Amino acid sequence: MQVKIINRSKNPLPQYQTMGSAGMDLAANLDYPIELKPLERALVPTGLFMELPLGYEAQIRPRSGMAIKKGITVINTPGTIDSDYRGEIKIPIVNLSGDTQVIEHGERVAQMVIAKHEHIIWELTDILEDSERGAGGFGHTGTK
Repeated sequence: MQVKIINRSKNPLPQYQTMGSAGMDLAANLDYPIELKPLERALVPTGLFMELPLGYEAQIRPRSGMAIKKGITVINTPGTIDSDYRGEIKIPIVNLSGDTQVIEHGERVAQMVIAKHEHIIWELTDILEDSERGAGGFGHTGTK
């Protein structure tokens, strides 16, 4: 699938790191480093703008290395970029560590997975079919 993209950053385009990668790393496009104190949030610009086809979304997810090494994660994970959004891709991150962390220009701060989705049509009803699980939730399937 081809996707139109504008790159106004000083970084190369996102790319898959291996043949088996589901996500592409997104890099910070910064004029100066961002310093994040513990529990502080920031919106990190990427300088990227894209045009996804109808029926697709971009999911923004944390990078495991950034999470374990720095305690930094994406706030609303996974974040969704809709196919009709044309603004800059920005990554909402939070520092969950007990130390101040610094984000540098070009640092890979998140990953983006492109996923197909469906639109549904609601069918209003008064009765739902029974299932083995029924209404059990919030740990119900792990109990015996």
